[in-house]
Amino acid sequence: MASDSKQSIKLSNEKGEYVRAASSFRNWVKADGSSPFPVESNRYHLYVSFSCPWAQRTLLTRKLKGLENAITVDVVDWLWTEAGWKFNPERHECTPDTVNGLQYVKEIYQLTDPEYSGRATVPILFDKVKNCIVNNESSEIIRMLNSEFNEFCATPQQRKLDLYPSELKQEIDEINDWAQSQVSNGVYRAGFATSQEAYESAVVDVFNGLDKIEDILSKRRYLAGNQITEADVRIFGSLVRFDLVYVQHFKCNIRRIIDYPNIWGYLRELYQIPEFGSTVHIEHIKKNYMISHKNINPTGIVAKGPEIDFNTPHGRDELFPV
Repeated sequence: MASDSKQSIKLSNEKGEYVRAASSFRNWVKADGSSPFPVESNRYHLYVSFSCPWAQRTLLTRKLKGLENAITVDVVDWLWTEAGWKFNPERHECTPDTVNGLQYVKEIYQLTDPEYSGRATVPILFDKVKNCIVNNESSEIIRMLNSEFNEFCATPQQRKLDLYPSELKQEIDEINDWAQSQVSNGVYRAGFATSQEAYESAVVDVFNGLDKIEDILSKRRYLAGNQITEADVRIFGSLVRFDLVYVQHFKCNIRRIIDYPNIWGYLRELYQIPEFGSTVHIEHIKKNYMISHKNINPTGIVAKGPEIDFNTPHGRDELFPV
């Protein structure tokens, strides 16, 4: 077990480019019994941060599939420090660690692997029976929630919902690949860049990605066609944070989401779907980025604005009737 309580992890390379660490725990829960982690109700638990767009994907999929009563959740403090994510039930909308009674997320990693010394990230899918992490890769967690827990969905409609239908898999994968690289991770590459060259390369990439999304949404209602898919679930967290924090905090200020008529309408439509909008916690989002990132905002002052109304009519239903 690492004795240093601080996560002194290098975030950038010698060129000043932000480098995201690969996820370390990649096991799967399988409904067909082919995995050491069988599907059971109330066996699995999500550890999340409301501020994290990757964690938000898992909460959103859990809601869309009606799995709130089958998979439990704990929410960490919005404040990230050098000691990592912490449980702080004194904070609004945060919880203790109800499964293991631990104080820090890194302790959950070390519970699974005593020698673990990498980044202790969220989300985490945790097995309460084996008392270990199953998976900490959001893209794989949401696919498990989409396909492996259908017997525990709250309604027949949620059981039938497939966010990764076979006929759209290739297109969804292609969209996910470039949207993740250019937009979802691109904003972090811009924000955490430590050289002008790295920043400019990243920020141009971000807006090339957004331009591509705008073009797609000018021709169809959702990213992969006329139905909500995994591609929409994955991009939502990045888009809803963009004008709130990425424009100012990460210097992604060439354009705002509200300057893209199709993305802005699309974002409002998704937000107004209860399962989507209920996963957005603006206080957690703004305070996490603006207080936790001392290297970007040393004073920790949280911006008062911008004022954004996600509930104005979106008009997407008139442009693209389903």
